[in-house]
Amino acid sequence: MGKNTFFNLAFAALVLTAVLVLLIGQRGVPKVLHTNLEKLPMSIAGYQGTADSFDQSVYDALGADLHLYRHYRSEQGKTLSLYIGYYGTAKGGRTGHNPFACLPGAGWGIVETDTITVYPGHHPEGVVVNYVVARKDGINNLMLHWYQTAGDRVLSTGLQQNIERFRGRVLDNRNDGAYVQINTLVQGEDVANVVREVKSFALNIIELLPEYWPEEGLTRKN
Repeated sequence: MGKNTFFNLAFAALVLTAVLVLLIGQRGVPKVLHTNLEKLPMSIAGYQGTADSFDQSVYDALGADLHLYRHYRSEQGKTLSLYIGYYGTAKGGRTGHNPFACLPGAGWGIVETDTITVYPGHHPEGVVVNYVVARKDGINNLMLHWYQTAGDRVLSTGLQQNIERFRGRVLDNRNDGAYVQINTLVQGEDVANVVREVKSFALNIIELLPEYWPEEGLTRKN
C-alpha cells in the first residue's frame, strides 16, 4: 500500500468518525425515566430478600443512578448478598468500581479468580461471569460479578462493555449499563458446593433483569 493510499484511507476514517460523533451529539442524550430495577422481586427461587444500605460516602463514590443492595436468605439459612449499580447513558453506562481493587482495600486477600459460564434461557449458548474468592480472618468471601447492558447482554470485562456501549450509542442512542455482584461468606464449608448455589441464584438474576430494565427517554441539549 502506497503512502498516498494509506493517507487517504486514514483521512477518510477520520472524517467518518468526526461526522459520526457530530450526528450522535445532535441526537441528544437520553435520561433515566424509570429505574425499575428496584421492583426486582423480594422472593426469588426460594430465597427471601431484605433491603440494606451502605454508608452515604459509598454511594457518593459510586455515583450510580440506582443502587440496589439486598440480602437474600434461603429456607436452609444460606444468605446471598446482591448489589446492582445502574448507570444511565448520561453517566456513561458503567462504574469505576472494581472488586479486584476494592476487596484488598477492605482487607480481603484475593486467593482465587476465574470465570464461570451460566446458561440463561435467552442465551442458551451461555454467558460468562467473573468468579472471585477472597479471604480475611479465616472467612471466605465468594463472589460472582458481571456487567449487564441493553437489558439482556451479559459481559465479563470492561473492554467488552466499552464495545457494547459504543455499539448501543451508535445504533440505539443509549449506552446504559449495570454492575451486578452476588456474594456470600463461607466459613468451614465446602466452597465448591456453595458455588453451585451462588451460580444458580445468579442465573435467576440474569434472567429477571431484562424484565425490570430501566427506561430512558430523549432529552435535548440546551
